[in-house]
Amino acid sequence: MDQQISIRPVIEKDNLLLAEMIRGVFEEHNAPKIGTVYSDPTTYSLFQTFKVNRSKLWVAEINDQIMGCCGIYPTDGLNKDTVELVKFYLPALSRGKGIGQKLMEQSVLSAIEFGYNKLYLESLPQFSKAVSMYEKQGFQRLDQPLAKSGHTSCNIWMVKELN
Repeated sequence: MDQQISIRPVIEKDNLLLAEMIRGVFEEHNAPKIGTVYSDPTTYSLFQTFKVNRSKLWVAEINDQIMGCCGIYPTDGLNKDTVELVKFYLPALSRGKGIGQKLMEQSVLSAIEFGYNKLYLESLPQFSKAVSMYEKQGFQRLDQPLAKSGHTSCNIWMVKELN
């Protein structure tokens, strides 16, 4: 039975569920909690955080159950033509179903619609499967961060040209 994946913008009632899902992914991968989105206070107020101009957070659902999220955000320190791919998290039960691909495609479309030319991201070695996927999507590794995200534990930085 093929279940329909819906992709929609974040709504306020998603805040707690998304925060718990994101923190759960960190716990699953034994990723650092300090200096990452895990301890970032905005993780519990994503709806409000993404009210910033030229930002968007997408939520994937199947049968009204949240299956993941991904978005773009004009992080401090980035050039005006560059946006950060952020909050790209899928719980274990969502992986391998094409949900991440749909979320990534929607986020890239949003970046292009908002006039960005580059997509930047920060990650961790604990998320090596995601990093491999980013490389397959055309992201190139950088030697240093482009943004001032405050996520000091992240030590993988990547960028992709959108044009």
